Amino acid sequence: MCENDTVLKMPLIGDKCPEFEAMTTQGAIKFPQDFKGKWIVLFSHPADFTPVCTTEFMTFAFRAKEFTELNAALVGLSVDSIPAHIAWLRRIKELEWKKMKNVDVQFPLIEDISMSVANKFGMIMPKQSNTQAVRAVFIIDPEGTIRLILYYPQSTGRNIDEIKRVLMALQKADKDGCATPADWKPGEDTIVPPPKNMKLAKERAELKSGKQYSLDWFLSFNKES
Repeated sequence: MCENDTVLKMPLIGDKCPEFEAMTTQGAIKFPQDFKGKWIVLFSHPADFTPVCTTEFMTFAFRAKEFTELNAALVGLSVDSIPAHIAWLRRIKELEWKKMKNVDVQFPLIEDISMSVANKFGMIMPKQSNTQAVRAVFIIDPEGTIRLILYYPQSTGRNIDEIKRVLMALQKADKDGCATPADWKPGEDTIVPPPKNMKLAKERAELKSGKQYSLDWFLSFNKES
């Protein structure tokens, strides 16, 4: 390791998410306690009044109801102050882009001037910036466990469809004890967990049709429609 390399401490998938208290554009919060019973999509951006972040916030806010319907709370974060957040969100409401206009950002945006929250989640990456968070996404389940982590470079806007898709896939896996294949969307067939013994492997290999079917002993599907 080089002298200037920094070892980042960041939570991993399966860890309990770090707890913190912070001020937001919707008032003070205790995280994740204030969102008990909900899934949480926590996402950071480098700075207010930046172009990529603006398009992301417009899209998240425009589609916020879709996440609410999935029992998920959106929570944003950057290292800016509450006054800067408020000014930016007020300006966003005045903009129009891709048929989105009068967009009102009602989910909380965390003030993190000290970068304490960003550092807890590994959002500050020195080779990108020492003073701005990268575009991180954490999906946290109702028990406070981190289930997904995505990091984007500062130049690349996030795909909100993919974030929603992964959330639905996690919820489906928890509900039905299954896995989801590449490009899975709700309503499509899901994957049966692999067999744990030779007898079950033989049975799976012979499943060619019905509610469950197999391509091979290790790759079986639940028919969803």
